[in-house]
Amino acid sequence: MSSISVIYFSGYGHTQKQAEAVIAGLQQVSNTQVHEIRVDAEGNIKPEDWATLSTSDGIIFGSPTYMGTVAWQFKKFADASSKPWYTRAWQGKLAAGFTNSASLNGDKGSTISYLMTFAMQHGMLWTGTGLLAANSKAAVRSDINWLGGFSGLLAASPSDSTPDEGPHVGDLDTAKTFGKHFATQLQRLSPVNPV
Repeated sequence: MSSISVIYFSGYGHTQKQAEAVIAGLQQVSNTQVHEIRVDAEGNIKPEDWATLSTSDGIIFGSPTYMGTVAWQFKKFADASSKPWYTRAWQGKLAAGFTNSASLNGDKGSTISYLMTFAMQHGMLWTGTGLLAANSKAAVRSDINWLGGFSGLLAASPSDSTPDEGPHVGDLDTAKTFGKHFATQLQRLSPVNPV
């Protein structure tokens, strides 16, 4: 049984919807236990969440992109992770990340770069989306990976949309596909009978 934690902050509910789609994809892979951990409005998680992160085989990080990087609440959580960093509690775990912003670009790439660097500092193994981009003339907005994320999962939610209206259905389908990919990669890397 693989244990995967999805830890994220969501300011308005759009990133939570993206996280829920990732979780739905993770749950498509048998023998996968998923833990949803939300960073609260003050940038905190519950004490027991730290233990869950340390015992998980993989961790997926998520934050909306605000002003070109993660939300301050996620950054507070990241800064608070210095204790597991010091003890190398997350060393060798599989990691990935996702983000959402109002614009199609919105500098989401810098948020994914931050999440990747954060994972690398913890000694984790980063995996991207494993998805080709829908970038042909025939591509439509509802295609898988229409936003073209390779290093991390991307979504766009118009600034005046409610969580019921955004992220776009194509981005949510991409999130489910990404979740399934992550869980499959984790099982592929985990030997059935460790020596």
